Parts: sequence; C-alpha cells; structure tokens
Amino acid sequence: MGVIQEFKEFAVKGNVIDLAVGVIIGGAFGKIVESVVADLIMPIVGAVIGKLDFSSLFLVLGNVPLGTATTLDALKKAGVPVFAYGNFITVAVNFAILAFIIFLMVKQINRLKRKEAAPAPAAPAEPAEDIVLLREIRDSLKRG
Repeated sequence: MGVIQEFKEFAVKGNVIDLAVGVIIGGAFGKIVESVVADLIMPIVGAVIGKLDFSSLFLVLGNVPLGTATTLDALKKAGVPVFAYGNFITVAVNFAILAFIIFLMVKQINRLKRKEAAPAPAAPAEPAEDIVLLREIRDSLKRG
C-alpha cells in the first residue's frame, strides 16, 4: 500500500475529522470566551479594583537613554531591560477569569448531561406465559 493511500485512510478516519471540527469550534468558542472576559468581566473587575490594565506597571532594570519616554513600549523599543510584572498580572487575571468561566460552562454542561442520561426506570417485564400458568396452578393447589 502506498504512502498516499495510507494518508487518505488516515485523513478520512472519524477521529481525525472529529478533531478538526473540535479545533475549529474551539477557536470560535475561544473568541466568545475572550470577548466575555474582555468586554463583560474585566470592566466590572476594573470598576471594583479601580484599575483595569496592569500592563503599565514595570521596573526599569537598566539605564534609560536621554529623550526616551518612560512607557513600557518606548523602553522596550530603546532596548532597555524592564521587569514587566504588570503585564504578567494582567495575563494571570485574564487566565483566572477565563478558567473560571470555562469551569462554570463545563459544570453546567455536565449537569445537563446527567439530566438527559438518567432515564426513567423501566417497568418490569411481563413474565413468560409458562411462568404465569405455573403460578396459576400453584395458587389453585394451595386453595384446593
């Protein structure tokens, strides 16, 4: 069997197609969750904490050339080493919020799956005809 034939068989397997669909939907879902974090959650966090973006917090670790603005972008462009801990805080907060939202969504999906998966208990099957006849004979012998 040729390499091309093997590749065709691999590419059309159900698992590969399912994975591709999952990656595409995951990318779209990631954008939705990113929007929830950036547009809905972070403004509330910013209103409560008083600061929405911590990326402007940094420590300069080297000499700043004359005429260079003391913003993070300007210092990085000038090649000045900076300890940008604020950017890390922003990314960490975004991650924590994102992880919590995904946790809540997965929890809700699992709860819905449990409701669907719990079918009503099946009624007991009717006994076979010979069993019914034997029970009738037994009952008539007890009476008789």
